[in-house]
Amino acid sequence: MKILARQLTLDLYNCDTNRLSSVDEIKDTLKSVVEKEPRLTSDFIDEGHCSIIAAFAEGHIALHVYKELRYVAVDIFTCTESEEPEELAKAIRKFFRPDKIKSTFLKRGDFGLEREIKPKIKVRVAPLRRVKNAGAKVVRKLGIRK
Repeated sequence: MKILARQLTLDLYNCDTNRLSSVDEIKDTLKSVVEKEPRLTSDFIDEGHCSIIAAFAEGHIALHVYKELRYVAVDIFTCTESEEPEELAKAIRKFFRPDKIKSTFLKRGDFGLEREIKPKIKVRVAPLRRVKNAGAKVVRKLGIRK
């Protein structure tokens, strides 16, 4: 069944704080990710929250950057068969360097069966974060205090 579009949403947790500060660097990254020159808009919602949208002929990328939370919400929408939202997501993940990622993939305009509408969700944790979490669990179990 042919679909009209794909949408990939990403929740990027514990991002590199140096990467969250500069809106211009984020815009440059979006320009390099999208093959054709996107129309970029950005707006500061408040002091710790910025919204950036890159619109292009085949879709758009929307980012909400929460500096204090070290969190970035990403929506990648593509409306052509040739455009792969996963490739765009890789470049965005590489830029922000999160410890944990939650991604949800949706097929938009899929006129197939209703049971096929459920989104696919994946959660990834960076290897270093796993080591830190395992060490913290061992310390709690043993009751070791500093």
